[in-house]
Amino acid sequence: MRFQQENILSLEQKKEILDLWNNEYPLNLNYQDISQLEDYLEKLKDQHHLLLLDENDKIKGWYSDFIREGERWFLAILDHKFQGRKFGRKMLEMAMESNCVLNGWIIPNDDYLKSNGEFYKSPIGFYQKIGFQILENIKLETEKIRAVKIQWRDS
Repeated sequence: MRFQQENILSLEQKKEILDLWNNEYPLNLNYQDISQLEDYLEKLKDQHHLLLLDENDKIKGWYSDFIREGERWFLAILDHKFQGRKFGRKMLEMAMESNCVLNGWIIPNDDYLKSNGEFYKSPIGFYQKIGFQILENIKLETEKIRAVKIQWRDS
């Protein structure tokens, strides 16, 4: 397993990220095709990507940070087969080395189904453990999802 930084994602990388996204995020956040993922990515300014690659250079994790509404935001997805093995922690630690603030949205409960029929497990405990604050008063509520803002600040 190795990490690789990218500023621009190739079409093949986007296809692998789409599969990872649709497999690991709740079903109601799935994209139907690559063009929907590309539309999402096009709206993000000053993107930085970190890929977790296996021995066959297949993407098993994706971290991205970007500017949204004047703040540095991030997202992270890790293949469930690699969770609990410190890869997610390492991705976030690498991001923390080059940022002084990171903002994100997380689903605070386990109520959503994934595409495989299993329940999505909220990462709230993971983020608290590595130093993120849960800003429970700042919520995102849409037709598709309910989330709370998390934030990490360099101390």
